[in-house]
Parts: sequence; structure tokens; C-alpha cells
Amino acid sequence: MTAAATASGIAGAVPATPVAPPLDKRRFIAFIAMVFGMFMAILDIQIVSASLPQIQAGLSASADEIPWVQTSYLIAEVIMIPLSGFLSRALSTRVLFTISAAGFTFMSLMCATATTIEQMIVYRALQGFIGGGMIPTVFAAAFTVFPPEKRPIVSPIIGLVATMAPTIGPTVGGYLTDIFSWHWLFLINIVPGIVVTILSVTLIDFDEPDFALLRRFDWTGLITMALFLGSLEFVLEEGPIKDWFSDEYIVVFTAVAIVASGLFFWRTLTVDEPVVNLRAFTNRNFAAGSLFSFVMGIGLYGLTYLYPIYLARIRGYSPLQIGETMFVTGAAMFLSAPFIGRLSAIMDQRVLIGIGFGAFALGTWMVTGITADWDFWELFIPQILRGVGIMACMVPVNNIALGTLPPDEVKNASGLFNLTRNLGGAVGLALINTVLNNRMDLHLQRLAEQVTWSRDVALERLSALTGAMAARGSDADMAALKQMAQLVRREATVMAFADVFYLLSFLFVALIFLTPFINKPDAGVQVDAH
Repeated sequence: MTAAATASGIAGAVPATPVAPPLDKRRFIAFIAMVFGMFMAILDIQIVSASLPQIQAGLSASADEIPWVQTSYLIAEVIMIPLSGFLSRALSTRVLFTISAAGFTFMSLMCATATTIEQMIVYRALQGFIGGGMIPTVFAAAFTVFPPEKRPIVSPIIGLVATMAPTIGPTVGGYLTDIFSWHWLFLINIVPGIVVTILSVTLIDFDEPDFALLRRFDWTGLITMALFLGSLEFVLEEGPIKDWFSDEYIVVFTAVAIVASGLFFWRTLTVDEPVVNLRAFTNRNFAAGSLFSFVMGIGLYGLTYLYPIYLARIRGYSPLQIGETMFVTGAAMFLSAPFIGRLSAIMDQRVLIGIGFGAFALGTWMVTGITADWDFWELFIPQILRGVGIMACMVPVNNIALGTLPPDEVKNASGLFNLTRNLGGAVGLALINTVLNNRMDLHLQRLAEQVTWSRDVALERLSALTGAMAARGSDADMAALKQMAQLVRREATVMAFADVFYLLSFLFVALIFLTPFINKPDAGVQVDAH
């Protein structure tokens, strides 16, 4: 089926007959191997997050240096993801995925052997860049290799893996570091990585390479894209920490991102064979799906970040305890995936998206009543709603964004689609950290105005704290004042968390109202794998 026929099918023409190959064993095993490779690449974004203090101690790194263990991976990965579409067409899915899996595995070994923070940052950047090619390649394969009637099986698999991997990352990392050492965060990839590499090189036969594309490779487009996305990711990651434009590096990289973005968009729209073809956004459903994917990134990565820092800062949980608490979301996603897959086959995709963002919104709204006493069970239902909401959104958004594109556009579009989710996560984390800091300062100021020597309630609490500190003798008064200040700061922090959850609730509700503007996918539209 040609691209033109597909486009006419989307517009409402007579559906074509499906011509995609059947779901044979060889292709399905190859696809599962690819999915597992994608799982490792996405898992490694968050697997180090709960163990950064241990890595810092092991590498004798400073507090300013250690965040780069995660940031370097993210920046490199976000550059490779959109580039993978071009490389997949030029080298073939088999060659690109095999190189990505083998390179990712080797760089995991190098990360485990790093002895300095400089080595670790370089190895992590290479790990993220090489491994990033696996993520969009899996999405592209799902929508070009398998016939549409098999998507209720295939879509939940990639949806579950793409969303569950970052969710359980802190859990896996906490367990490995607690039971063994931080080195096992990377060593755990070695054996599975070798298996995935072998299966990829022997079983993947989805397409043929087009080496002629390499002779027309747009190096200018690659350099400007790398500068644009790398600088943007740096600004979003470091901005909240460095108080945004009060830091000279943030100002410089913002300027680089702005200039490079202009050059990149100009180059992409004028060159014959761009590294990333942005014309996929002219497809209304792809553009809408990318917007929803962007917001999903905020919910997925933002909440995976929010819950652990609440549990660490307010409840004093260890990485292992945080992982066990966060596992509820992963379990909810795993158990709901088969039902969501079935619903996606019989229900209007737009309705399912609305249900998903509704569950997201309800879960975050429930947490707006958070206090410093909230524990596992208070967060239990919100986390279940989050897990179900993620799956209910992910599967239909994938289908809407990629399922109606002509097959020759899917590889390129898959990279763009995955990029929007990662950028959504980066923007979400920057927004969350900025709101947290600003609202905490505001609440701290307001609470400080209420906790004064003229208020009887404050004096009674201070007197009680002083009595509890009586064993310290003459230091009891000062110790009581310090504890009082800590209590005020804790309450201000909790109130700031509640504000962020309010903001996320409104954001998710807004997406529900946007669902009617998506074109309803024609059930008869088929994707030709050849």
C-alpha cells in the first residue's frame, strides 16, 4: 500500500486490504529482544537516581559533579533519538539495533569500571548516545512490521516497557545498591545486553539498508541539532538548581540553544535529505499525539521524581524503602496492560485517552491534601491511578500518533515522537523544581509571619520543645528554636508539594478537553510493511 493510499484512508477513503506479514515466531522473538533492549536503555535513565550518593562516595566526586552522571546520559540520548530514524533507513533496523545494543552493553561495562567522575561522565554520555538508538527503533518496528490487527498485542508491550522502565528505575537501583554495590547498576546490563545483541544480528530482517543516504548525510543539520537539543536539555536540567538566568552558564547555553534551533529548523526545512524530517508534524494526528506524549512525559518523569523526593526529604526514607513504595505504580501498570490492550481494540482511542488523563488528574488531585504524615497507604490509591492512567494514555497515543502514518515516514516520526516524551520529562522536571522552590519560599515567608513571639500558639509549641530538650541543659532553648525552624521549613515544603500536585491536576484535566480535537483513526487504515 502506498503513502498516498494510506493518506486517503486516513481522510476517509475506502480501507485497503491489509498486506503486512503475519505475526510469525521469528519476527516476534526478534521484536521481544528489541523491546528488552529498549527496556534497558530507558531503565538506565532512572536506575542511578536513588544511588547517586553511593556513586559520589565511590568516585570521590563533588556535589556539583555527581548530577552529571544522569544529565550526561539524558543529553546524549536526546540527541540520538531523533537521529535514529535516518540511521535506521540508511543502515537498516538490524545493523542499527545491533550496534546500539552492543555499544550500550560495552559502555555499561566501562561505567562499572570507572574510577573517576570524569570517566563516568564520558562513559555515561556514550552509553546514552549509543543506546538511544534502540528506543524509537522499537516503536517504528511495532507499526511497520506487524499488521494493525496485531496492535492490541504489540502496543501494550511497548507501552508497558516505555513507561514501566523509568517508574521502577529507582526500585531496581535501590535494591542493587543495597544488596551489592553501585557497580551492579551497570553490570546487570552485561548478560542481557549480549543476548539482545546476538538475537538482533541473527533474527531481525525487517528491512534493507539504503547506504546511498549516507553519502547525502547532512552534517550541518546534525551539528545544529546536537547544539540545540544538548543546550536545551542542559538548561532544563541545571536551570532550577542554578537559579536560572542568574548563572552565566545558563545564559550562554540558552543563547546557544536559541541560535542553534533557528539554524536547525532552517536547515531541516530547506535541505533535500534532512537528518530529521519535521514534515511529519503536518499530520494532524501525529502532531496531536506528540503533544499528548509531551504531557505524558511530564506526568511520567515528573511524578517519578516528585514522590521519591517527598519520601526522602519529609519521611526520611532510604533508597530501598522509596523503591518499595514506588513499586505500586509499576505493579498497577503491569496488571492493567492486558486490559488496556483489549480496550484499545474495541473502544474509541480518544475516549481511552480521556480516561487515562482523568485517572492521572484524579490521582494527583488526591495528593493535594498531602501532609508530613503521609506514608505508603496514603499514597497507595494515587499511585494505582497513576499506573492505570499511564497505560490508558500510552497505548492509544502511540496508535494515534504512529498508526496512521505512511510506512516510509514511521521511522523518522518515531524518533520525533519519542523525543517529545523525553523533552516533556525535562520540561516537567524544570517546571516542578522551579515551582517547588518558589512556592516553598513563599510559604516559608508566610509561615514565618505567623510563628512570632506575639502568638500564644507558637510560644506554647516552643515551650513544649524546650521541655523535651531539657536534658541538654543551657542549650535547650537554642535546640528548641532550631527544631521549631525545621518544623516550619518542613511544613512549607509540604505545602509546596501540594501546589505542584494542584498544577499537574489542572494540566491533565486540560488534556482531557483537547481529546475531541483529535481525528478519529479510521479502523480500516492499514500499514504496509514493505
